[in-house]
Amino acid sequence: MDIRTRLIDTAEQLFDRHGFTATGMDRLTHGAGISSRTLYKHVGSKNRLLAIVLDERDRRFMRSLASAVSVDDLFGALGAWFADEGARGCLFLRSWAETGGEVPEIVEAMTRHKARLRQRIEEIVEAETGRRDDELAESILLLVEGVTHAATYRGSATVDVALRAARRLVEAAMV
Repeated sequence: MDIRTRLIDTAEQLFDRHGFTATGMDRLTHGAGISSRTLYKHVGSKNRLLAIVLDERDRRFMRSLASAVSVDDLFGALGAWFADEGARGCLFLRSWAETGGEVPEIVEAMTRHKARLRQRIEEIVEAETGRRDDELAESILLLVEGVTHAATYRGSATVDVALRAARRLVEAAMV
């Protein structure tokens, strides 16, 4: 694994587990096995590193949803994500909140991710219902966002509850 990849992987684990503020440069460099000079050479700043981490996480998350064509697939992928990655809430929103919503790189990464997630849910709704339905997509997005946070304290069984609610919404929209 090259230095940049190792740094990004380490940073994602540390930011996800401990948060942005609590993850100092010493912890990052020690975890990645690199010097602070090497860290700055590869990413420039801690803010830039977090933005890179968020962009990489977005790519992985969106890949996990790539084959979803139904709400069953969507929530199945979400449950698998929680099983593989852990359920600690949305790293994008946590990072945005922790930085006060004032760090442009973080705001941009969060905004991009949320727009891509919304678009993907719109595609899934259209594939399942045969038509575009913005209100249904928004409702399912809110279920996804809610279960992402509720799973942190209620466990992964919340995914099944959200899936059942999504199914009811889809069924009602098909009438």
